[in-house]
Amino acid sequence: MKALQVEGATPALRILRVDASGRVAGSSTRQLTAQVVDAIAAAAGPVSVTRRDVSRGVRLVDEAWIDAYFTPDGERSDAQRSELSQSDAMIGELQAADVVVIGVPVYNFGVPAALKAWVDMVARSGVTFRYTENGPVGLLEGKKVYLVVASGGVGIDDPIDFATPWLRHVLGFLGMTEVEVIGADRQNIVGETAVDNARSQVASLDFSRVTRRAAA
Repeated sequence: MKALQVEGATPALRILRVDASGRVAGSSTRQLTAQVVDAIAAAAGPVSVTRRDVSRGVRLVDEAWIDAYFTPDGERSDAQRSELSQSDAMIGELQAADVVVIGVPVYNFGVPAALKAWVDMVARSGVTFRYTENGPVGLLEGKKVYLVVASGGVGIDDPIDFATPWLRHVLGFLGMTEVEVIGADRQNIVGETAVDNARSQVASLDFSRVTRRAAA
């Protein structure tokens, strides 16, 4: 059913929530991304939430996808458009979002393979970034991003943390430079304190200011 927009009502803030954990029950990142979305909704009023659970499967870049990618849009066959359909859908979700909330479990010092595959699907020249004589320019500006990072033994931004800095770089490359990191790291060392600290961090953030800026 299509929701009716009341004339004069404040437009809903559009949130994209991306989850990547291979766990559902007991996942720290899923619990925390839900808390962030709830906190934004409480501070911002009406929200519209799109969920993308990449753990359920993201296609990988292969020869057919690359051929479709490098074929000019007006020359693509129906088969090539089908190859790019999931990428197009994921890019559409990002383009529509005012706020992006990403759950980032750290697997083997980096991001889960499914989250890397999502990045590969949304990073497309001429669509989410473009090359200029002065270098690449991101085309997804004006969005606030929350990275909810959880790990067993790696501290956020430690020399062996290849997840958080990489995601900051990729998001900035696409134009999303306002990135807030919420950390539930080193859980195998500090236990539940890590998640408690992350929950406290979420509770301390001023989502009303951030969301107004993102929605402007």
